[in-house]
Amino acid sequence: MALLFASTADDPELWRRELGRRLPGLEIRVHPEIGDPADIDLALVWLPPPGLLASLPNLKAILSLGAGVDAMLDDPTLPADLPLCRLVDPSLTATMSEYVLLHVLKYHRMQDLFARDQRERRWQLRLPAPASSTRVGILGLGVLGTDAARVLAGHGFSLRGWSRSQKQLDGVACFAGPAQLPAFLAQTDILVCLLPLTAETTGILDRDLFARLPKGARLVHVGRGAQLVEEDLLDALDRGQLGGATVDVFVQEPLPPEHPFWAHPAIDITPHAASYSDPAVGADVIAENIRRFFDGRPLQHVVDRARGY
Repeated sequence: MALLFASTADDPELWRRELGRRLPGLEIRVHPEIGDPADIDLALVWLPPPGLLASLPNLKAILSLGAGVDAMLDDPTLPADLPLCRLVDPSLTATMSEYVLLHVLKYHRMQDLFARDQRERRWQLRLPAPASSTRVGILGLGVLGTDAARVLAGHGFSLRGWSRSQKQLDGVACFAGPAQLPAFLAQTDILVCLLPLTAETTGILDRDLFARLPKGARLVHVGRGAQLVEEDLLDALDRGQLGGATVDVFVQEPLPPEHPFWAHPAIDITPHAASYSDPAVGADVIAENIRRFFDGRPLQHVVDRARGY
C-alpha cells in the first residue's frame, strides 16, 4: 500500500518529510518513479499528467494539492468512481487573503495610477479617500471568499459579497442568485472573483457583467481562468469601463508570450501565484484524510462532481 505524489509545482521532499512526521509508516512514491502501479492506493497530486490516475488499477482516492480541481475534472480519463478531495488548508487560505488585500490596497491607494505617473515622469499628489468609502465586492463566499472578507473588514473597507445561495457574514452585505447579481455589481468599486469553476461560472466575467459595474471599477481575478472572457476584459479596459485589472489565472497557462495581457498598461499579471499551501501546515489536512481513509471513515472536502467543487 502506497501513496503516489505527482506535482511539478510542489517540492516532493518537503511533502515527504512533513507527511512522514505525521504518518511514519506511509510509503510515498514520487512520480515518475511509480514502481508497481498496483501498489498505489492514494494519489496526492496537482495537475497530474492526463491518464496517470487512470493507469493505477487499485487507486481508491485522489487528494488534490490545491483548492481548485477543474483541471482534473476536465481529464476524460479521470476515474469517475473515486472520491476526489480538494485541499482546504489554513496556509492556502491565508496566502489568498494576503494576495487579495495587497491588490485591493493597490487600487484603493491608487498605486496603479502612481505607477502610470512614474512611467510618464509626472509628479502628481493623489490622496486616498477613507477605506470605508471603497466598496469591495467578493464573487464567491466559500472558505477563501469568507476569509478574504474577514481580512478586508479589518482594514475598514465597505464589503459586499455574492454567492449562489444566501449567506450571512458579519459586516458584509450579502447577495445571492442571478436575480441579485446586478444590484451587487452596481455597488462594487473593486470586484474580487473567488468563484469555483462550474458550468454556471464559466465565462461569467464578460462584457455584460463589466457593464453593470460602476465606470472605472477594478477587477482582481483569482478564481479560475475559464471564468474570464479575455477579449471582453481588454475591450472594457480600452473603453474605460474598467480602470484596471489584476489577473492571476488564465485560460491558457503558462500565458503565451504573444498574449496581449503582457503589454496592456492597465493589467497586472501574476503566474497563478495568489495562494499556495505550506507543507508544514497542509500536511496536517492531508494526513487527517489519509488516516480517515485507512480507518474507513468519511473523507473531508470531497468534491461534488456535479457541482464542480
